[in-house]
Amino acid sequence: MAMVVRANRGEGDLGGHIASYASVGTLMEVGFNQFWRAPNAEHGGDLIYIQGHSSPGVYARAFWKAASARPADQFPPRSRRQGVSSYPHPKLMPDFWQFPTVSMGLGPIQGIYQARFLKYLHARGIAETEKRKVWVFCGDGEMDEPESLGAIGMAAREKLDNLIFVVNCNLQRLDGPVRGNGKSSRSSRAYFAVRLERDQGDLGSYWDPLLARDTDGLLRRVMEETVDGEYQNYKARTAPTSASTSSASIRSCWNGCRG
Repeated sequence: MAMVVRANRGEGDLGGHIASYASVGTLMEVGFNQFWRAPNAEHGGDLIYIQGHSSPGVYARAFWKAASARPADQFPPRSRRQGVSSYPHPKLMPDFWQFPTVSMGLGPIQGIYQARFLKYLHARGIAETEKRKVWVFCGDGEMDEPESLGAIGMAAREKLDNLIFVVNCNLQRLDGPVRGNGKSSRSSRAYFAVRLERDQGDLGSYWDPLLARDTDGLLRRVMEETVDGEYQNYKARTAPTSASTSSASIRSCWNGCRG
């Protein structure tokens, strides 16, 4: 966060970098520490398409672990020879990034064809790729790009079980919030469920205790009926403090959610 705030004091606008890594940081840490394999004698290594706007968090993590000698406070770079690239850029940083990604659907469509190519290599005995996985991290706003889902039919047809899409539904896109009259998480899940016949949606463990107390299903119902624009509205407003105001706000919220 400090990297992005400091960089934004200079020229240019770095978009939604803070929100992207904040909302996907736990998944990234679990991936780095538990799931993703580096190349070794027995395994060719997993292929990770990082969500472009989360790059500052990946830089900070690498710098903290001394995995990168590049100064993480030089973001974005002042020149090609110092600092770091704003987005994953293998040409500028070949020792750090695997693939170029950002907000235009480059990661998703590349990931689909990469997974297909791994299957091709294995089927013809050219390379042992059966255990390698392709992970694609992308944003919910990025799902509106035609490239993001333009090749998803091939993934379904070829049964690419080596491909994992992680859609980070943080309600943000490069130039502002996602469309507020729908639910990006629901539309993404529906699309993948129809095309791939399976999907896994998760709100995160922090919600589990609260949802467990929802014995009548009212909270879940309100959450399903509330569109993204209203969630943005709730997040932006200060919570009321008095009991009377809270009751009125709850009634207003409930009536609004019921619509």
